[in-house]
Amino acid sequence: MSPEAQVLMVLSWLVLVKFLQVALWPRLAGALGEYAAPVAYPASVLIYGAVSWYAALAGLPVQTALAPFVALAGYALYRGEYTREALRSALIWDAVFLAFFAAMLSARFVTPSISFAEKFMDHAFLASVMREPVVPPLDPWFAGGTLDVYYYLGYWIAGVLGVTAGVPSTVAYNLALPTIAGAAAVTAYATGRLLVPRLPWAPLAIFLLMNPAFIREVVIGTPVAKVLWNSTRVIDGTINEYTFFSFVWGDLHPHVSGIAVQFLLIFLIAYALCRWEESGERARWTVVGLSALALGSMPAINSWDVLLYAPVIVAVGLLIWRRHGDLRYLLAVPPLGIALYAPYYLMLNGAGVKGPGFVTAPSDPVQFLFVHGFFLAVLIALLLPEIRRMPALLLVPVPFALAGYLAAGIAALPLAVLLARRKVSPEAFLCAAGLVIVIVCEFVYLQDNMGETYFRMNTVFKCYSVAWILLGTGTLVAAGKRLAGVVRPERVSAAQWRALGAIAALVLVIIPFTVPIGYGSGTHTLDGAAWIAEQHPGDAEAIAWLRTQEGDLTLVEAVKGDYTYYSRVSSFTGIPAVLGMPFHEQMWRNDWPEIAQRKNDVQAIYEDPSRTLSLMEKYGVTHLYVGDLERSHYQIALPSEGLVPAYNAGGVTVYIRQ
Repeated sequence: MSPEAQVLMVLSWLVLVKFLQVALWPRLAGALGEYAAPVAYPASVLIYGAVSWYAALAGLPVQTALAPFVALAGYALYRGEYTREALRSALIWDAVFLAFFAAMLSARFVTPSISFAEKFMDHAFLASVMREPVVPPLDPWFAGGTLDVYYYLGYWIAGVLGVTAGVPSTVAYNLALPTIAGAAAVTAYATGRLLVPRLPWAPLAIFLLMNPAFIREVVIGTPVAKVLWNSTRVIDGTINEYTFFSFVWGDLHPHVSGIAVQFLLIFLIAYALCRWEESGERARWTVVGLSALALGSMPAINSWDVLLYAPVIVAVGLLIWRRHGDLRYLLAVPPLGIALYAPYYLMLNGAGVKGPGFVTAPSDPVQFLFVHGFFLAVLIALLLPEIRRMPALLLVPVPFALAGYLAAGIAALPLAVLLARRKVSPEAFLCAAGLVIVIVCEFVYLQDNMGETYFRMNTVFKCYSVAWILLGTGTLVAAGKRLAGVVRPERVSAAQWRALGAIAALVLVIIPFTVPIGYGSGTHTLDGAAWIAEQHPGDAEAIAWLRTQEGDLTLVEAVKGDYTYYSRVSSFTGIPAVLGMPFHEQMWRNDWPEIAQRKNDVQAIYEDPSRTLSLMEKYGVTHLYVGDLERSHYQIALPSEGLVPAYNAGGVTVYIRQ
């Protein structure tokens, strides 16, 4: 894939994203004013994803979703709403979006490979959507099955953007991540402009901050390539990701796809708490509608998020009711969010979790502080005057400590101080929400099939990612307000601020080229599959050929362990295989007898010529793949009749069933 082709793909993708934003923005301007432009970035992409999903459900091409945006843009042009002044006022928002898009694009250009961790899964789902955008999408690792067993809307949105922009899945993967980063950053900056206008950049620091464990790893001399990874494996038996790591690590996983939605909802929450009284009916209903759009998408993008944000939305609604006597946010947002995505929910067929469990082995307090210590230290420092006025609150951690849950007690202290306030500011509300999440994680987890050692791994992993964003945004805004009163940012001219912003953006783009992170294989391309051509040229050519084949195809390839090079054909083509990544399928389907049967049948297809054709027919297999992995894993013995080589090159033969 030539550099020129990749540049055109980036431009095509950006033009599409910008068109969606520009089309929606004027319709929000009457309600949100200057904040319409930043909100339109994530909101327009969410709407495009939802409309394209409904289009596919109706049997229409996903590009049909462009029609309402074309109509919106045409209407805005007719009304003369794209004035020079309006476009100029939006430049700052475009600059923030593009700065973080470019920084993440730079990181993906340096480490582009889709080659380990959850990346095989992420691309497999993306490729499935893009190959055949049907509802629900086909499961690439379970022939005959669909992705209704998993929350797939994030992959769907990235996929339909790729289909519409004409970008292949291996590049769309590395453009989706920068888009998420840009959309999240621009709404984080909007939150800064809203809550701390004298230092609006404060919330953006969350995209650059590492946890205290990162500092520890640097101090003890951990190799650079392992520092980030080790900083997310701190509390025993859990994963402790944070925003910076999630983007640098580069999994296009649900918890990452949902980051932009979280920052959109955080802005809307802050806006509702700040501006509800002065807002007119149109603004209030716009905030309600956008909040419903964001909240309703969460179960479809990353279901863990809605478990945490639904109570937050209820709390916001109660605060608005108490302060302004208006129940619409409380009563309208949850049901409207459900209604917007109701067909998706009704189709969802996941095995789910087994219910809540009680944590009997809580976090080690020191490990807990290595994860949350930075924000806790800053927050407690900001709250010291209040703690001095209410010293009795220092006793709050005691009962937690006596019960053996000291980590929860540490977080309970600042929470108690915040709750003792007569009026809770938006940033205090965000901090309190984050603190409640980390405290609850010390007592409750959702049971799954991860085993005894990692019994609360998923709970801590998904919940801490959300808590980091809530607590981090609230703390950074509060610190920004305190800092703005000390450094007097108004002494810096607008031109100087723009220059500083440009320098910061340039530094963000350059840094990935200077830090030897070394995740994955291959570099200096946006093609996430380029590494296969270097390390497995035979597979690369065969996969490229299969990607050109049209129709309802099903293939069989070697099956072994998860997180390996096995299942590489289905992962990089999106063509469903009889079975791929067995442990993942077990987590989603909770049907080990069926999975084990498929694994045995795949082996029989390759090794028992008397059953090859009948088993291929059983699963609707059209293509049988024989490469180096298959030869090393099975004693290949295929029937002499009934199979025709359709492809034979580079040590790979692909047979089709007659």
